[in-house]
Parts: sequence; structure tokens; C-alpha cells
Amino acid sequence: MSQHAPTSRPKPRPAGNEEAGDTINLGEFQDVETLTLSEAALVINALVTKRRNERKMNETEMLTKTIDYLDAFSRFKKKENVEAVERLLSAHKEFHKFERAQLGSLCCETAEEAKTLIPSLQDKISDEDLQDLLDEMYKLMPR
Repeated sequence: MSQHAPTSRPKPRPAGNEEAGDTINLGEFQDVETLTLSEAALVINALVTKRRNERKMNETEMLTKTIDYLDAFSRFKKKENVEAVERLLSAHKEFHKFERAQLGSLCCETAEEAKTLIPSLQDKISDEDLQDLLDEMYKLMPR
């Protein structure tokens, strides 16, 4: 029986030991500030507007695609709502910055969904308290 040459390359191991599962280990990014997609959209759109007004704008394809992505996936569009969500999430000191950004970006409907998508939340907050938080965030979403 002959051995055939592999038809694909082996998957390279990740460079670091980053993990966002039951525990949060982001390597060199562990203590970096994080933004929700809605917060990132506010920042980038404000910067683009400022640079356009100053006529210092060099719009690249990457910038255009980033803005399109953020417009499509940002759950909160109004600045007041983005800030309100950030205040709600920041009040939970038991959450890692990454977990807060994930909750603010994913906008899960149920505590079960949130804990499935963000496993590190499992022992940090009760389902009832998490559901209350998600319900408060939902009230701020556009209809």
C-alpha cells in the first residue's frame, strides 16, 4: 500500500497562546482597552468626518471596507445609546474588558446564548443578572 503525498499543508500553530474560552488569555493584548463594534464605528466615523473637513483625507479601500463592516454590524447607532451601553457594561467590574466588548458587540438575546458564545462568563454572573443586563441593552437598540 503506497502513501500519497498530503493534499494540504498542516495548519500552523498560532504564534501566541491567546485564548478566549473558559479563561481569557490574550497574550500581549491582555490589558489593552477594547471597543465594541458600535464604539469603533463612532471613533472611526468621527475621525473620517474631521479629516474630510480638514481636507486631509486619503480614503483607502481598507478604510471603506472597515466603515462598511462597522455600519453593517454595529448594533447601536446613536452616540447616546453607545455611551449608555458602555456605562451598563462598565458597571460590571467582574467582566474582563474583552468580555464587555463581546457582550456589547454580540447583543445576545439570552443569558444562555451569551454564556455559550462567551464561555468565560460562566462563573462570573448569574443567568438572572446577565439576562437583566441583556434586557437593558436591548432597550437601547434601534427598532
